[in-house]
Amino acid sequence: MEREPYKVSVIVPVYHVEKFIERCVISLFRQTLEDVEFIFVDDSTPDQSMDLLMKLMAEYPHRKADCVVLKHESNRGLPAARNTGLAVARGKYIFHMDSDDFAEPDMLKDLYAAAEQQQADLVWSDWFLSYQEKERYMPQPNCKTPKEALEAVLSGTMKYNVWNKLIRRSLYDDQGILFPEGYSMGEDMTIIKLMACAKSVAYVPQAYYHYVRTNSGAMTASWSEKHLADINHNVDETIGFIKRKFGEKFDLFLEYFKLSIKLPLLISDDFQMYRLWSDWYQESNRFIWKNKSVCFRTRILQWFAWKKQYWVVWLYNKVMQEFVYKLILGYK
Repeated sequence: MEREPYKVSVIVPVYHVEKFIERCVISLFRQTLEDVEFIFVDDSTPDQSMDLLMKLMAEYPHRKADCVVLKHESNRGLPAARNTGLAVARGKYIFHMDSDDFAEPDMLKDLYAAAEQQQADLVWSDWFLSYQEKERYMPQPNCKTPKEALEAVLSGTMKYNVWNKLIRRSLYDDQGILFPEGYSMGEDMTIIKLMACAKSVAYVPQAYYHYVRTNSGAMTASWSEKHLADINHNVDETIGFIKRKFGEKFDLFLEYFKLSIKLPLLISDDFQMYRLWSDWYQESNRFIWKNKSVCFRTRILQWFAWKKQYWVVWLYNKVMQEFVYKLILGYK
């Protein structure tokens, strides 16, 4: 009990976000839930982000006493910042917030109420994908059991993002689960380990969290060797964790997981990315048609890539970029 003077601990890594941090912090300080601990981890940010944070803490004196500010002497990356926050967190539940995003005022209150009422170890909700002028509502599945939820994240039906989930603090402690320091790309896969250990889960059918994408027109991701190495490490760690805990029970869903991991390579206009998709986790390609939880359009796209008909994938992305995304999101 002495580790739980707060209902929720919110952990916010801070690095190079001076353009966004005010909106983020204000949305946190205006949460309607009381007894919230706010942990800000300065990951050696080179800009004015921390000055802006200190200014806002002074403007919200009723929240200032519940703030903890920690500093890394060098930039150690997002997973390390999350772990630094976890090491000192005193809340019954943990919520991770990225400092360029923002949240609706009732987010913590509603997630906490669901966790308490349903005695859930892990709670998630819908979320917003926010662009400069428009945003999309992103619904999530209503899974009733941890098994259903684990199958959903592995198959790609539910996003394993860290930032729309409230997680019981003891789940981290009892299982010794931390974020993969030094392997930033794909560090959200830590959520899959936590979900695999949860005894009960809950879903709130409402969106609160605004995940901000500042470059809505970017179709080609930059996949460096370090990027790929990080993802490979985190995928291997996640698969090993699941297999050690459950044996072969989720083997089919782990193949779906590999397909979902490499899918972003096909959301590109770069033929090199398509070839990388073909070479990466080749053993999963034969399961494309089995995963009915993925929409038919996505399976068709994957099938053409598997058969090395890259021109179809390229044409699909050009049509989506030139017409569909412009209509939906309004970017030029």
